[in-house]
Amino acid sequence: MSKIAPIALTIGEPGGIGPELALKAWLRRTDDALSPFCVLAPVRVLKQAIHQTGFEIPLVAISDISESHGVFANALPVLDMDDVDAPIVSGTASPATAQIVIDSITRAVALTTAGAASAVVTNPIQKSALYAAGFKHPGHTEFLAELAGAGTVPVMMLANAKLRVVPLTIHIALSEVPKQLTGALIGKLCHITAHAMKRDFGVTHPRLAIAGLNPHAGEDGTMGLEEQTIMIPAIKKLQDEGLDVIGPLPADTMFHEEARAQYDVALCPYHDQALIPVKTLDFHGGVNVTLGLPFIRTSPDHGTALNIAGKGIARPDSLIAALKMASDMAHKRISTGA
Repeated sequence: MSKIAPIALTIGEPGGIGPELALKAWLRRTDDALSPFCVLAPVRVLKQAIHQTGFEIPLVAISDISESHGVFANALPVLDMDDVDAPIVSGTASPATAQIVIDSITRAVALTTAGAASAVVTNPIQKSALYAAGFKHPGHTEFLAELAGAGTVPVMMLANAKLRVVPLTIHIALSEVPKQLTGALIGKLCHITAHAMKRDFGVTHPRLAIAGLNPHAGEDGTMGLEEQTIMIPAIKKLQDEGLDVIGPLPADTMFHEEARAQYDVALCPYHDQALIPVKTLDFHGGVNVTLGLPFIRTSPDHGTALNIAGKGIARPDSLIAALKMASDMAHKRISTGA
């Protein structure tokens, strides 16, 4: 397998579990065959995490991310960044340290866009602290889309070794889902997903399955009309355009093992319909992937866990899965010339 550029790992919320997860991921670099990654943060953030957890981990402050390859085997490389004059308290998300979070993300994207890093892997952020500091974006994904440039349409995928899912709508009330579930939305997200499956996951002929909105996928219109009026016409159009798409399928029967073998990714009308099965199948190994960006971005599928921050008990499984998936995606792009 060809060597890729180092992965740019953002620090996330400094008062959350991100710093601890970065340390634990490095400790498992050999066991999990991790590609070199570099943490983007002021060095003192990692030093404090080492002091709190008691891990004996050597750090090396670097000025260029390319130095990570020569450092990673024996020490955790940290691309030392501008600091702020504010304490970092584990278990507390502070607006005073929001600039560290924002700068880490911005620098990671810039390095990856320039080709100096192979991917962006983001540790969890605490949106409430960012909002209090004047952050204007709903979340990580929207900020990344702005950094990517005009016309970018980000699509959230949750993935593990057993299932990939894309919610067609995300953080909206259930009552709003039928209003936002349009044929145009279904078409756009299916095309972005199919393209990403080819480019980033090496699936030559991606098979997409779309879950129905209503019980039993509407039961021929007797349990709701959205399938008949919106979803079936959209699916037929996608099929005419050459995509391998099936549905709408009853959501209660499309996630068992035999059913999952019939498709490569499931697209679901609403948030919980997509996330419940993927988290049930592998809660700790889930990865949040943003499709539709010009660069690779993955993230652990959990939050900042302020309640356990600084206690040394956070599990790094999801971050490790995100690092491994980012590396796999980078190699896929190299092999396909994307």
